[in-house]
Amino acid sequence: MSVQISTELGKIEIDSQVVETMAGAVAMECYGLVGMSSRRTMKDGIAEILGRENLSRGVEVRQEEGRTIINMYIIVSYGTKISEVAHSVQGRVTYALEQNLGLQVDDVNIYVQGVRGEMNS
Repeated sequence: MSVQISTELGKIEIDSQVVETMAGAVAMECYGLVGMSSRRTMKDGIAEILGRENLSRGVEVRQEEGRTIINMYIIVSYGTKISEVAHSVQGRVTYALEQNLGLQVDDVNIYVQGVRGEMNS
């Protein structure tokens, strides 16, 4: 699948894996994010953290009725405010895709798959 952008000069087609990889890389720069998680596999209720070479597996890009929707599956650091981490990821991914690809992003949905880190009692 690819994402299509129409301009006054014609059409631009960007492979969805390019968008997914860029979104995953930008998200990894956000404070409080431990990593991306696969959108499909959870083993015994525990999400697997993806390596840098597989970031696109934690991102899903769809175009519906002319709208671009991005679903991101993340793992956050224990002790961080989940809503703040999610909001930061949404803002940075939206900005980066609009600035670097010229892609108008309508929704960035965040799915927190887990929390990782040291938990001291």
